[in-house]
Amino acid sequence: MTELPQGKMTLANSPWTGEVELQVQFYDIDPMEVVWHGRYIEYFEAARCALLDKIGYNYGEMKDSGYMWPIIDLQVRYSNPATFRQRIKVRAAIVEWENRLKMEYLVTDAASGQRLTRGVTTQVAVQMEKREMCFLSPPVLWQKLGLPYPEPT
Repeated sequence: MTELPQGKMTLANSPWTGEVELQVQFYDIDPMEVVWHGRYIEYFEAARCALLDKIGYNYGEMKDSGYMWPIIDLQVRYSNPATFRQRIKVRAAIVEWENRLKMEYLVTDAASGQRLTRGVTTQVAVQMEKREMCFLSPPVLWQKLGLPYPEPT
């Protein structure tokens, strides 16, 4: 079973993390010569997929398990701009899983570690057959995380 830290789960202490390193491309840049704000969502997606691959539950496996996981909330906080050809690291971590899949993100300069952007996404499980939202994350997610599924009360 997965060992969970005490207290609030954060990007810094989550046992489930994924990271990608990317180079900012010309098509990512806006007229101000910095990364266009909407591109960061794609960067988050790349790190999220790396994390989901690590736990064996990326979008194909989600679909095969009978669930889709739409994003219902997205928050982004921009601290410093990324620029053309800059190498960046994007890290994702699962911080909640019981009733929703909440992930935190951190975008940093690959060389210096300077924080560029932070973000959070929230996804919920939707049973595909009935198109009904689940109020408790399904057992398959708990299994992929190495956690016991809670007993009904």
